Amino acid sequence: MTQPAPQPGQRTSLAPTSPSLAPKPPKPPLDGLRGAAKEWIEHIGAMSVLAWDTIKAIPKRPFEFYQLVYQLEQMGVRSFAIAAITAIFVGMVMTVQFAFSLERFGARDYVGRVVGLSISRELAPALTALVVGCRIGAGIAAELGSMMVTEQVDAIRALGADPIKKLVVPRVLACTILMPILCVFADVLGFGAAMLVALVQFGTPPEFFYRSGLSSVEMSDFLSGVLKTPVFGAQIGLIGCYLGLTTRGGTEGVGKSTTRAVVAVAVAVLLSDFFLTKVFISFGPSSG
Repeated sequence: MTQPAPQPGQRTSLAPTSPSLAPKPPKPPLDGLRGAAKEWIEHIGAMSVLAWDTIKAIPKRPFEFYQLVYQLEQMGVRSFAIAAITAIFVGMVMTVQFAFSLERFGARDYVGRVVGLSISRELAPALTALVVGCRIGAGIAAELGSMMVTEQVDAIRALGADPIKKLVVPRVLACTILMPILCVFADVLGFGAAMLVALVQFGTPPEFFYRSGLSSVEMSDFLSGVLKTPVFGAQIGLIGCYLGLTTRGGTEGVGKSTTRAVVAVAVAVLLSDFFLTKVFISFGPSSG
């Protein structure tokens, strides 16, 4: 049935007359939160399964020694520059900030002690893992994601090899071995840069700065920072491998996995750093 033509001067309605074209009511905000929480829990569960499969695959033969050395070279040697830059400028900034702050209270001689403790306990392990880990995690996700979208992982599985053993284990082990080395490297460079700035800008003798810093840093302080880094490294390797092996959607999916790897690695390092710091402080020599 045809609708009557509008009369002159009569306003016509632009609203759709069909119920199927009517605007749908917005979803409650809690539904989006439930979906995000469910997806997050699923990712945590799948990553835990991947971590368990990786642990079981480590002692299995054949040992991928060549792949381990190759990953150490790819991740470690090429990450020394960014780790060095981060440690040097963090040490320099810390010295300037603490020197001006402590000078108000006549305690500028304590700069070496404060900088030594800050770098060894927190700044060297956390910032090195944050900066280097984002680079490594994104690289692993991009590499394995490219292999997924080009079906290279399926080819490995079709040839009878275990992708976990061949692809995941060398990368996770390389990250776990690499991070403590980079942490010690950052400790030395950061403290050396702080000592240089203290000499040039504030005239603090290097011998005094060095001795005051070492007198306040105990072995437990140094180890509490270094022992965090294997946990950071294992998380970085697992997150990168998981997001790479779950990549879908061609090159666009590779880009999304790389971006998600950077965010996930940063959040994981910061969260685990808080809990590990609480553990080391609780069981430290000063807790009793």
